[in-house]
Amino acid sequence: MSTFPALNGTRLIKALRRLGFDLIRIKGSHRFLRHPDGRCTVVPVHRGETIGRGLVA
Repeated sequence: MSTFPALNGTRLIKALRRLGFDLIRIKGSHRFLRHPDGRCTVVPVHRGETIGRGLVA
């Protein structure tokens, strides 16, 4: 079982930014982030919804 908490999109983006990810673009409610080492991720930011622990782990 994961020890990560369920987060909303905004809080997850803040955590990823602290880890070195940069926001590269926005399309609708999705934020695209890239790390300098090449890793990329997409974070949905939907009002009132959380991102489950299994997706954060």
